[in-house]
Amino acid sequence: MPSSELPEADAVAIRDLLDAAFARDEHGGFSWDDWLHAIGGVHFIQDLDGAVIGHAAVVERPLEINGRPFRTGYVEAVAILPPLQRRGFGTALMRAVNVHVAERYELGALGTGSQPFYERTGWRIWQGPTGVRVDGGVRPTPDEDGYILVLPTPTSPPFRLTDPISCDWRPGDVW
Repeated sequence: MPSSELPEADAVAIRDLLDAAFARDEHGGFSWDDWLHAIGGVHFIQDLDGAVIGHAAVVERPLEINGRPFRTGYVEAVAILPPLQRRGFGTALMRAVNVHVAERYELGALGTGSQPFYERTGWRIWQGPTGVRVDGGVRPTPDEDGYILVLPTPTSPPFRLTDPISCDWRPGDVW
């Protein structure tokens, strides 16, 4: 469902879910900037008996690989209600996200510390250097190296996982 059609009650339920899922996050939880990063795209909502138990968002975001722009579906705000984690809900959610990305984008991308989960659903760890595009060029983001994953799609131009990759600047976590 596009952000513009997201009912207020669903938005509140999603925020509550994200706050619960990231409460013990080493980065201080799910911030307002994190929420804003998930707005403007398509939301995937899982419910169980009428309650929101899972969420992911895909927003269009231009990434560059070796200086070439890629039309990218960037995955944000992925969470499953903590008591229901590790029961297959996240895998089912990501399968739907993967189909959406493959049908509409040249590339899927996301930043995470949960690489094994995403690798099981077809995502690949970016092995090259990461950076953020700012006035005057690309500033390296070495703390993100190894935390960015990509999902090649049927329309992906050729690239190497060892090439440099960069994102546009944004408030909060740039990746």
